Amino acid sequence: MYSRKHGKSGSKRPLRDKTPKWVRYNKKEVEKLVLKLAKEEHSSAEIGLILRDQYGVPNIREITGKKVMQILKENGFTSEYPEDLMNLMRKALKVKEHLANHKHDPFAIRGLELTESNIRRLGKYYKKKKILPEDWKYRPEKLKLIVK
Repeated sequence: MYSRKHGKSGSKRPLRDKTPKWVRYNKKEVEKLVLKLAKEEHSSAEIGLILRDQYGVPNIREITGKKVMQILKENGFTSEYPEDLMNLMRKALKVKEHLANHKHDPFAIRGLELTESNIRRLGKYYKKKKILPEDWKYRPEKLKLIVK
């Protein structure tokens, strides 16, 4: 048995130069599947899982040469905010709703502080990468308007 001290446990993805022979889909078919799943309002992470588990596509980038988000962006399926930032904002909103009923929950208060810190840090990163506008700022009071 592995311990943390002696190394990582778990499986690693095999290194490949080309698509395995057992994959039934070509580049265009995989891109069509990605777009079909995007129309069904699945997130990019869900799309990757569905293609892996239900369609037997081990790695989308290996077959198409593009990441899921690149395919979605090329076909106009991107949202205003990146997926990871949106997930953090949803989490912050849920914790705020919890705190409305349980004002003195110290673990929830601390969790909200950490989540909002992550949102600000990620926002700074996305402003630097020019994914968010330079004047973007996290405003907790406007969270309900942003999160759908």
